[in-house]
Amino acid sequence: MTAIRQNSEFSCDVDVDCLIIGGGAAGLTAALAAENRGLSVLVAEREDKLSGSTALSSGLIPAAKTKAQMRQKLDDDQECFIADIMAKNENTADIANVKRCVLAVSQAIDWLEDSYDIPFHVLDSFLYPGHSRYRMHAVPEVTGAALITRLEQAAIKRDIFISCNLKVTELVISEDGRICGAQAVRPDGSIENIGASSVILACNGYGGSPELVSQHIPEMKEALYFGHPGNQGEAIIWGEALGAKLLHLSGYQGHGSVAHPHGVLVTWALMMEGGVQVNLDGQRFSNEHKGYSEQAVNVLSQPQKIAFNIFDERLLGLGRDFEDFRNAEAAGAVTTADTIEELAIKLGLPPESLSKTLNMCAAHASSGRPDQFGRMFKTETLLQPRFAAVKVTGALFHTQGGLAIDDKARVIRNDGSVIMGLFACGGAACGVSGPDVSGYLSGNGLLTALALGYVAGNAV
Repeated sequence: MTAIRQNSEFSCDVDVDCLIIGGGAAGLTAALAAENRGLSVLVAEREDKLSGSTALSSGLIPAAKTKAQMRQKLDDDQECFIADIMAKNENTADIANVKRCVLAVSQAIDWLEDSYDIPFHVLDSFLYPGHSRYRMHAVPEVTGAALITRLEQAAIKRDIFISCNLKVTELVISEDGRICGAQAVRPDGSIENIGASSVILACNGYGGSPELVSQHIPEMKEALYFGHPGNQGEAIIWGEALGAKLLHLSGYQGHGSVAHPHGVLVTWALMMEGGVQVNLDGQRFSNEHKGYSEQAVNVLSQPQKIAFNIFDERLLGLGRDFEDFRNAEAAGAVTTADTIEELAIKLGLPPESLSKTLNMCAAHASSGRPDQFGRMFKTETLLQPRFAAVKVTGALFHTQGGLAIDDKARVIRNDGSVIMGLFACGGAACGVSGPDVSGYLSGNGLLTALALGYVAGNAV
């Protein structure tokens, strides 16, 4: 899978102003922005329907100073958002890229509302790890699948051409090094040549490639992959062949709360509002409030690579606000009991140990001091009968490193020059999480999807 040089044998079957590779949130946002400027657009999606990692997520987009926040009278500012991102990645991310994304995502959300009637509201009942303000935006359904559906409907209304089952295999460059199209293949093996003045890579990262995962994030090579199988790293492979600068390939988003063996995401809101995670010994092993991304590594380090989310009836009600949790409950992933001892027996955990764990949480809440992992407990959110639990494992969601870009989302070479005609957004571009799993701030994936898709679409 390498870039190919244009020659006399490359005859275009279709010619467009802008070819977008990937039909997730990044690609669709870029398509809407480019079409809004009067350009002809083709979205090439390798699968039989639009989805991407977006559809597998909770669909939450962090943004500051939006109209949705103002409607709900939520105070926030972009400087605070930038500070939260940089604090989480310990100042390892490119501050210019962080500022670019924070500014653009607010513009993108307001624009999608105003121009395409996509309604957003802000979740304001709890704070996600690392966020100091309420800024998680969602469509009414609060799912990534619904976000994709609404973006797709907007694209269809604007007559944007979307072609599924069209897998781009090679980029085409002119003799002077400018991107001028791509070669793609259909499921039946037929080849299609697409001419394009600009190409936007919106095909996410390499989480679906065991070879690349083993190479760049070996600690996750045996982890459950919970991202889109189409994330095979084409952007990285093409970029490398073209001499593009690659950044932070060791960065990724994990998640420490995927119901096992059901394979359904269980919202981290349960942990943030009083829940705890224990291992097979009934003991806690980490600070659950640091973040669900790095918690994937913590869970995978436990015996049998599993843990148990322990919560109560109050949090059961909170979880039911999320479709993913309702799906997990419908699949039989949730266990309930009147007492913590009964719950332990149902889960196969030592009752004395689990009871001691909850008693220790209560003692820390009474003392007002953090526990040995640095977590603070509050008496008002301590777990109370009736209790509930979900058996979970850690998973890899998507990678955060990628192609270096400039302020117009153009891909940059190692020597600092721009690859003319080539843009990157979403997981194909280097994100804002830095080089480590712990740098992922909740929502960083969709932040760069919408923000950089908006930037790229407006720049082609």
